[in-house]
Order: sequence, then structure tokens, then C-alpha cells
Amino acid sequence: MGKRRGGRELARGLTLRGASARPRPLSSDNSDKSSAESDSETEVEQVSVYHKLLATLKASPESESEEEEDESESEEAGESEAELDSEGSREPREAVGGEEEQNDVPEQEEEVAAKDPPEQALGQEEADGVETSCDPNRGAIEEFTDVKHEAEFSLETNFMEEESGDCDADKRESNSSQAFSEDPFKQHMDKELKEKEVEKISTLSKTSSQSKWPRLGQLTFSSTLEKHTTLKPDKEFSVKQLYLHKPLESTWPKVNKHYLSSASKPSDSFFTPLQRELFCIMNTYRDLFYPERNALTNGEEIRHAYCLHALNHILKANAQVLSNNAKKRDQKPGTDSDDYRDQGLTRPKVLMIVPFRECALRIVHIFISLLEVNEKRKIDVSNKKRFKGEFGSDPDEKPPNLKRPEDYEAVFAGNIDDHFRIGVAILQKSMRLYAPFYSSDIIIASPLGMRTIIGTEGEKKRDFDFLSSIEMLIIDQADIYLMQNWEHVLHLMRHINLLPLDSHGVDFSRVRMPNLNNWSKYYRQTLLFSALQDPQINAIFNKHCFNYVGQVAVRNVPLSGSISRVVVQLPHVFRRIEAENLTSVIDTRFQFFIDKVLPEYRDAIMSHTLIYVPSYFDYVRLRNYFKKEELNFTHICEYTKKAGICRARRSFLKGEKQFLLLTERFHFYKRYTIKGIRNLIFYELPTYSHFYSEICNMMKATDSGVDATWTCTVLYSKYDAQKLAAVVGIDRTAQMLQSKKNVHLFVTGENE
Repeated sequence: MGKRRGGRELARGLTLRGASARPRPLSSDNSDKSSAESDSETEVEQVSVYHKLLATLKASPESESEEEEDESESEEAGESEAELDSEGSREPREAVGGEEEQNDVPEQEEEVAAKDPPEQALGQEEADGVETSCDPNRGAIEEFTDVKHEAEFSLETNFMEEESGDCDADKRESNSSQAFSEDPFKQHMDKELKEKEVEKISTLSKTSSQSKWPRLGQLTFSSTLEKHTTLKPDKEFSVKQLYLHKPLESTWPKVNKHYLSSASKPSDSFFTPLQRELFCIMNTYRDLFYPERNALTNGEEIRHAYCLHALNHILKANAQVLSNNAKKRDQKPGTDSDDYRDQGLTRPKVLMIVPFRECALRIVHIFISLLEVNEKRKIDVSNKKRFKGEFGSDPDEKPPNLKRPEDYEAVFAGNIDDHFRIGVAILQKSMRLYAPFYSSDIIIASPLGMRTIIGTEGEKKRDFDFLSSIEMLIIDQADIYLMQNWEHVLHLMRHINLLPLDSHGVDFSRVRMPNLNNWSKYYRQTLLFSALQDPQINAIFNKHCFNYVGQVAVRNVPLSGSISRVVVQLPHVFRRIEAENLTSVIDTRFQFFIDKVLPEYRDAIMSHTLIYVPSYFDYVRLRNYFKKEELNFTHICEYTKKAGICRARRSFLKGEKQFLLLTERFHFYKRYTIKGIRNLIFYELPTYSHFYSEICNMMKATDSGVDATWTCTVLYSKYDAQKLAAVVGIDRTAQMLQSKKNVHLFVTGENE
């Protein structure tokens, strides 16, 4: 349905698009080690070089002209273009160098994952941000960056009075110093931490407290500096309490009216109940983790809420800079003051990480709508036509006869290319798309888009200085990155809020002291939205968020699991694996499977057995073992070509193959109905709980066979508590984890 933007994988010594980024990134141990070493070495180098800059610089350097980044990347010449599968799937990447046409694949296939991961290519010549693509047939081609409007959008050369209405607004705010000081933006950004406080945040553990809100449910507040502080949702509020910058006060109700119920009270004319509580937390500049995002129900509500917060932050920050520009211009020559420290070391303030181009398109449309007061006062958006062409989609491209679940349609709507980045500069009356990163206020990118510009140690063309002063990080749909490559997210978190290696024309007299002290990460607000709770996502929130104000996490437990949505009658046998520690679970599960589970299914009577494997690494290990034991099996993964998929499904349905190995990532991107299943084995609990009921319900698609002979076996350990609760519910999970028995039998059906 979405446009298939171009491309071919960049030739790198590490994985850019991993098959399954769990339990560790698709890279060798050596590359992991060198990456870790390079991170530490880079940080030392940054500090030394930057402090040398500070020591030698006596006057503000002239603003450097923005240049287009020349990040040319070599591409693999022999890679094939992405193609649609036999059922019209909208998978954003296709197997490249994957399995052979025959199911009989060489042993070296597991190496493909690290070298030629599945992908949707990047074949367009013009893209976004400050990047360069390389076409093997055309050579290096510089991608489009808007340098035409540099002076118009420069914060250094513009003044407040040139923005209609802002000058008067600034004067009104100055006349009400108390109201201005109560603005959460001012309170958060103007606070200067002391060294003792920074040391506490870095070394001491956080104290937590619980609170229950009407819509969000159970919240956990944690902080190092503030003990036992909880926040209560505002029952009644006025527009002034929101501290929205002009023109957001008037445009937000119009933009958000689609999500407001007609029965809403006058006091609720701004937000839905969910938006109201989310924005209440966002506006305090606390970090937020919300793991109940649903593309079908509340996804767009959430997107509108964080777009309002991000745009409000940008408009306030830029208005402060423009106002101080005018004050500095009017001050007497020779006067020096520290009152104008209003900037970071680089201009980008907000980084928004989203999975697909369609998400970036919707965000920009929301920004435009929020800035347009009425039909007569349209804002000037530079490069809007180009943006629509590159990020939009053609409705006629929808494959025919495509039947997929509603959540699939919602997630994979529009342009689903996952390699992009674009800079956005905003002033009150205008917006500049494709702005160079060092002239941008907001950067919208995918994890892969950030990964290719950040690069790795040793690459000549790499850059991450523009991440040095990010004040707000928004990671939306984090669960999808588990299906792409989670290592890209970790790589980004390791390179955000570091001291830059170059000055990039900054006026050091205008830089806030926390930024000069390398304390930017303590002021950064992180907003993390996901459809599920996962240990890897939790680790980002717990280990990479250092906000001095504290964190808020939604921690609701599922009362009933997805097993209640299984409509076929079959026994569910949960077999517990006893592992000594988390690192030994992988090997323990494999040994338990081949020793205890597989022998029960070797008999010809137990034919039509599907083995669902979430991790690609486990899949490769099982496939190799099955081949070694010469078992009658076939296999499908995200690298399998469409001919191999059809062949495997057909042979499994006819009973020519006793076993079918299926990866979770294949199911995520394809959502095929596998027919002929009589016996089902979950090698590990699925990442998405609703996949459990989906796979089980595939059994009803079987034309022959008596349902009394159907079986379902699930392997789990005590480290799978979150996934287990999502499948069977919290009460059953508690019982199963307390019990030492290996087998738990549940017979469920439509009324479970």
C-alpha cells in the first residue's frame, strides 16, 4: 500500500537492518567490543578537544555557513530490489541474499543475517536531512538539503519584532514576571543544577512512589533529587494553566476536535481523557513511559498530544532567543551580560524517532495545522511539494485482495520506508522542511536513518554533534523497533547529549551553563511510547534517562490475557524451563526442547507441527539441528523468497513435511494464515501477546482433522513474567511462577 522507496543496503561490517534484534544485535562479538571501546574513547576525545576550544576562544566565532553533509556510503552492487509477496504483503523489506530457491539451504545461511538483512531499499535520489546516498550505477549523489532559506530561518539574524504579535506577547509576559516564572518551560530550562545534585543523579538509586490516575491507571513516579513526589491530574484547568505559546491556544482545539467526544464537558474541550493526563505529565518535563499505545485506538491521540508539547517547546525556546537578540542589539556597546544564555551548543532541540515515513508525514501535517490560525493566515512551508512526494503514498498502490488484521492495516498504512531523516526549522509564520541539521529545531528520523549518519568508529563521514543539545527525545512505537533492529536505538542512546567535536559557529556567550558543563542529559525529557512492556524497552527508560525532574511510568498489569481470545478448543500445555540465570536461558531452552519436547513429536502421528520461534538466532540453531538430524521439515523466515514461502506452505499443508519452523518477524511483516496446523509449539512466548491467539486460531483454517487431536505446547521460564502475564493474565502468571511444576494444562475456548 505504501510507496516502496528505493535503495540498497549500505555495505558495512555490521548489521543495519537485523532480522531479529533480540536477544542481541546482529553483529559479531568483535564489533560489539570495538563499538564499546570506541564509545569510551570518543567521549574522552570530545571532552579534551572541546575544553581546548573553550579555553582558546576569546570572542564569539562567526556563524559558519551550513553545508550539505557528504555522507556517501558504498552499496552492495548485487542486491536485488524488494518485491511483493504472493499474497500482496506490505512488508517494508524483502529478503536479500536470503534463502535459496530450494528449501535445502547451505549451512552458511545464518551468516546472511549479519551481512544482508532483509530490507526495503532506498532507491530515491533525493531524500531528507543532511545525508548522501550512493547508487552503484550513478555514483555518489548528494541528497537534497534546503540552503536557500538559511537567512530567513536563522535564529542569530532574526529579531522578535519581525514575528508579528510576538513582540507584544513578550512584553506582556515581562509585565507579569510571576506568571512567566511559573511556566514549566522556564522552570525546567532555567534551573541550574549543582555539582552535588548531578553526583546524586549519577550515583544514587531512585526513590519510587505509586499513584493511580483515572485514565492512565497505575503510575510509578521515580526521582533521585525529589523524594516521594507524586503528581495528581488536574480536574479543572484553564487555557492559561497550559502555558501554550501563540498561536497554539487557538489552533489546538480545532486540530484536536476530531478526537473529542460530542458529550465532552466545556472544561474538556481541549483534550480527550487520555491526552489530558498524558499532557499533564509531559508539561512538567518529567520523562514518560506509556506502554499501552494502540495503532487502532489511541495512536493518533497520543501523536497529537506529543506534537503539541514538542511544538510548544520549540516556539517558546525560539521566542526567547529572538527576544534576547533584540535586547542585545539595543544594548550599549561594550556591555557584557550573562543574562542571555538561552541556547544549547547546537540548534536541534527535539528529536522524534518514528518507524516509517508515513509517521513523519503525519507529524509534519499536525505541525502545519497547529501553526495555521485560520484559512486566511496560512503559514509558508518551504519544500512542501517535495516532502509530500517523498513521504506520501499513492492509494492506488494497495495490493489487490489484501486481507490482513485491522492492527496490521493501521501499523503499515501509507509509506512504510524505514530509512529516512529530515530536519525541520520553525518560526512563527513559516516552516522549513529539509533544513540542514545544524539549522533545524526538530529532527524527525527512523532508527536506521539515525544509524547511518551517526556511523561507527573509523568511518570518515560520520556525525552526531547535532545530538549534543537535544532537550526532548520522543520515541514513538518503540515495539516496532524490536522487529527492525533494536541495536540502532541503543546506538542512538549512546551518542545523544555528548559534547560536540566542533563549535559549529555557536556563540558561547549565549550557551546555557549546563550545556557547557556537559550536563545536557540531565535536562533532556524522554517520552517513550510502546504497544507493550518489554525488558529491552524498559532498559532504555531505566538506564538511559537521567532527567533531574524524574520519571513517570505506566505500570498496569493485564487482568486477562490473549488466551481468552482463542476460539478453538485445544489444550494449552505450559512447560516451565528452570534456568540458573538470564544468560543461560537460551541454551537451557534449546536443550530442554531437543531432550524433552521434540521426542514427543517425532512420531508420524504428530504431523503438521508448527514451531513458532520469536528469535532469528534460535531459528537458525533449530534449523541447523533439524538438518543434522535429518528430520522431515521445512522453514520460513523473513529472508525466505516468495517462491520458497509458497513451496513451504504447500508442502506443510499436504503433510509432505512434518515440521514447519516459522519466525515471529515473518509473521509480523506478512501475517499469512498458515493452513494445516494440528500441533503447535511456541518455542518462546511471542513478543506481541495477540500473536498467541492469532496463531492458535489458525487451526480453525484446517479443513480436515478432528480438533480433539490438536495440541499446543508453550515453553517459558521465570524470566518471561511480562510476556506470560500478557498471554494468560496476572493471576495465572503468579500461580505458574510460584509452582515448580513443568506442565500446566489449560483448556480454553470462546468463552474463556
